Amino acid sequence: MKEPEFVPLNQYRQYAPNVMQERAIELYQGLTRRRTVREFSEKPVPKDVIKYCLKAAGTAPSGANQQPWHFVAVSDPVIKHRIREAAEIEERAFYEHRAPDAWLNALSHLGTHAQKPFLDQAPCLIVIFSQKYGIDVEGNKTKHYYVKESVGISTGILINALHHAGLVSLTYTPSPMAFLNKILNRPSNEKAFMILVTGYPKKDVTVPNISKKPLKEIATFI
Repeated sequence: MKEPEFVPLNQYRQYAPNVMQERAIELYQGLTRRRTVREFSEKPVPKDVIKYCLKAAGTAPSGANQQPWHFVAVSDPVIKHRIREAAEIEERAFYEHRAPDAWLNALSHLGTHAQKPFLDQAPCLIVIFSQKYGIDVEGNKTKHYYVKESVGISTGILINALHHAGLVSLTYTPSPMAFLNKILNRPSNEKAFMILVTGYPKKDVTVPNISKKPLKEIATFI
């Protein structure tokens, strides 16, 4: 087994308590403005913005530092439309007979349905794949650990990076999503985790009137 290599933690920055609180409040207040949208402007997003947001996502911690993720940023309108067509086939099946009534009732206040025009409208679809296992240089399978947790953390960072850059996003998970491997030519060790739809909001877009739970309901201090 290769001996681990360690280097000094030179990049850490420590702040005075009052500065820490200011930074925490600033981040929180910025994130309170983040909203999921389903109607997008067709205005293109600078490619370098997407690149740096993906680089931010790539900084996420992962099990054994295996970084079991791959991101496919799709801006080609033909490919986006193929994704929409395939997704809507699954969505129609979901709304017509797969989804239990309880799930449909839970979705009702969001106004969702089988038609997904945002897959055509939004300038960029970031398809996030989790790598179920790795493949070494000799073509052998290598086990990956904590894949869902690692990819979930990376996705959260990506959502916040896009918001911080001034974009909006929509987390979209049609089920099943195997069609994405075929359309995007991804290998069999990868499984689609999510489509993160991103861009600018459509002018005068509206969003559901929802609220977040207060701290006392989501956190306990012991």
